[in-house]
Amino acid sequence: MTVSAPSSGRPDRLSWILALALALPELVLLGADHGLWGAANWRPLAYSFGGFWAGLLHGWQPNFPGQAWTMFVTYGFLHAGPVHLLGNLGALAYLTPSVRWRVGPAGFLAIWIAAWLGGAAMFGLLSRQAAPMVGASGALFGLAGAWVVFVLRERLAAGMPPRRTVIRAAGAALVLVLLNIADWWMQSGRLAWQTHLGGALAGGLVAAMMGRGRRGGA
Repeated sequence: MTVSAPSSGRPDRLSWILALALALPELVLLGADHGLWGAANWRPLAYSFGGFWAGLLHGWQPNFPGQAWTMFVTYGFLHAGPVHLLGNLGALAYLTPSVRWRVGPAGFLAIWIAAWLGGAAMFGLLSRQAAPMVGASGALFGLAGAWVVFVLRERLAAGMPPRRTVIRAAGAALVLVLLNIADWWMQSGRLAWQTHLGGALAGGLVAAMMGRGRRGGA
């Protein structure tokens, strides 16, 4: 028997903490874009020093020693603009409660970090684009991948017929495709599908390695 999770549309404290960490850099850069503080070159500088440049893994000259490593962390705190950020914050608010409810804050952060790094690694492996990759969507697709794993596991444990489970899995895959399309639209055709793929696979793998989850969360 499965237990229904709390409504995934209600952000919890962890959602707010992550949302603040993701929003602050964009707010600072947005203010600089409009001349409220700083300088107009803050955004290109942030992308230059903090974005994920696949070329740095293939012989490009870094801006500073160790940039090829630090970009695995910094890229997710930058976004392509307020629309990109708002889309990711909406996905964060929707997915965080359901995943955290099943595995608690420690399990949630393990999935988040694995997907954050896995998305960057897949982008670095498969992409040769000259532009930087930014945004937290790799981690968010990791949450989506983990949620799919948890839901399918719960349905199988509840005795759902394999055929219906396969149909559910196909529906979940369609949702991920639609999320990609939405992200493509928000970024005006610039889509780091490699990051989404790596994040979803990493998040799903970590979720599959976890136990059956638990009710509630600390």
